[in-house]
Amino acid sequence: MFLTALPRRPIRRAGPFVVSAAVLLSGCAAYHPLPLPRSAPLAPSLAALRHPPGPAPGPLLSVQDVARLALANNPGLRAARAQLPLARARLIAARILPNPQASAGLTPVIAGPAGSTGWSLGLSEDLQALLTRPARTEAARATARGVAASLLWQEWQVIAKARLLAVDLIEGNREQNLLAAARRLLARRYAVTAQAVTQGNASLATVAPDLAALAAADRQEANLARLQQQRRHQLAALLGLAPGATLPLTRHPRLPPLPPLPDIPSHRPDLLALRYGYQAADARLRAAILAQFPRLSIGFVGASDTSNVRTLGPQITLDLPIFDRNQGNIAIARASRRQLRAEYIARLQTAEGQAKALEAEIHLTRRQLRRAHTQMLRATTIAAAATRAWQAGNLSERAYVDFVTARIAAERQALALRQTLLDQRIALATLTGAGMPRMQVRA
Repeated sequence: MFLTALPRRPIRRAGPFVVSAAVLLSGCAAYHPLPLPRSAPLAPSLAALRHPPGPAPGPLLSVQDVARLALANNPGLRAARAQLPLARARLIAARILPNPQASAGLTPVIAGPAGSTGWSLGLSEDLQALLTRPARTEAARATARGVAASLLWQEWQVIAKARLLAVDLIEGNREQNLLAAARRLLARRYAVTAQAVTQGNASLATVAPDLAALAAADRQEANLARLQQQRRHQLAALLGLAPGATLPLTRHPRLPPLPPLPDIPSHRPDLLALRYGYQAADARLRAAILAQFPRLSIGFVGASDTSNVRTLGPQITLDLPIFDRNQGNIAIARASRRQLRAEYIARLQTAEGQAKALEAEIHLTRRQLRRAHTQMLRATTIAAAATRAWQAGNLSERAYVDFVTARIAAERQALALRQTLLDQRIALATLTGAGMPRMQVRA
């Protein structure tokens, strides 16, 4: 009843204003809360992880499976990826044209002869902001690409660490098996010697070396068990898993083949990030040089005084460059560009030196591994002959255990060199990008 009693003409007249207000408000941003989590969102098992697209991993994870899972679930990478939307938002902000400035004023008659109310209207645009916009946009674009390259380099580091931990765990399991076999032999020899001492057939001096060897084997097993547990916990943290989660791995590590050494400056993401950073610094320097000219705003002003005399004409606002000629920002931009150039040269020298050094170290380790493999085969042949002689009663227990433990020691030496070679290949793959994701340039 009350609404029907209201006059309709004011509502009809207010319609365009309501529509205009609605259109303006529709383009405004709205606030939405984003609360922080109360607990760490660690996955309890492998099934709870996010699996990347592609073939599903088998019941035993290969080195590449672990790397792909780390790439999809690493908490540090999730946080680093949040920098990309921020860099792209800054690029959007740099591309936006500056708003024109409007001014209005009224000059009503307060005292004196009666007259009409004076008014003035003005519209102007900052030309300096338009002049520096291309350089600022180029700087923001290069910065966004640099952020993407830095993120890719972090992904390479996570993949390398996942590969390294997976390889060390697999090779550590093999070493644990060798240590367990050696400990069983030493424990049996110690038991035989201790029984002989008990029966009065040997002295305490005879059992002392066997007891020391068994204690040393126990220490080696305990140290390796602690190291393996640390590796499992580090790999679980890398994958965003709870520390007690099960990580079944294959028995043999397989790594992608190493390609010939590529062109490092155009290949390494960290060097690409520095190059993009240098481009951004160079664009900021050009923007700072352009901004040294006086700030200029140009527009039009219309006015009417109290005697109803109306005027219309251009308006120019110009800063007087007496004290500030943007020399401080220019000096900062020059120093930033110089610093990034020096950092790029230093990083390039380090990268090329590391790659060549790793190639030489890999060649040396391969030669040492071939010699260790030959020694292991020789020790295996001798240990097999000693086993047959001991079983035939032609060799003592002590001599038999010595030959077998020598074979196990040769296997451990070859295993250590193999693990070193795999670690070196992973490090070189990180420098060359073997099996790594590639740069996707956007923005």
